[in-house]
Amino acid sequence: MAKTNEGRPSYDLCGGHPALDFVNSLNNRFRENGPTELLTDYADLLRFMEQTKLLDSRQVRRLASSTNPGAAVRTLRSAREMREAMAAALYASVDGRPPLATDVRTLERYFHSASGHRELRWVQSGKSANGQPGLGWDWGRFETNAELPLWILSQTASQLMMSDAMQRIRACGVETCRWLFLDTSKNHTRRWCNMKVCGNRMKARRFQARHEE
Repeated sequence: MAKTNEGRPSYDLCGGHPALDFVNSLNNRFRENGPTELLTDYADLLRFMEQTKLLDSRQVRRLASSTNPGAAVRTLRSAREMREAMAAALYASVDGRPPLATDVRTLERYFHSASGHRELRWVQSGKSANGQPGLGWDWGRFETNAELPLWILSQTASQLMMSDAMQRIRACGVETCRWLFLDTSKNHTRRWCNMKVCGNRMKARRFQARHEE
């Protein structure tokens, strides 16, 4: 059975959107000696889902106890594949280029799959987004499926990538980092994924360079 690992460190959710934090789960993506994979197993994926509040603790426990090892491995592999297609498309957009058709087709496949696993239900008043009774989508009988995290991430990514928010996605100014984030600053001039980490690091480098001249 897949199990969550409580002893592992928390994710740095500085992207401002779960889909961007998901892309950032491959750390130091552009580092010369290679990136660091933060999603090493299905437990990591569940931990990410809980920390980003895409799943609650009850759902995570249920998936952790009911998912068999084979399904866990397959879901993690698919999640990484979708993440890399997302990354390729988003970095292309940030750099002013259109994404490759192969990446778009990969995303299309995952987005369609997520839509195909939702069920339309009547939602009672107080349980809907606006507090009024009406039709709504939920995961119904698929709530205990090992791929639920993948479908939720697909839906979250599609909502972002088909919205006006795409215009506010930036990449961290540190070349070995380039974590993606949603720039919500007043003047849209944010440069770093995390000011305390990459921002201070670049300031220190500039300070040192000035004093070496």
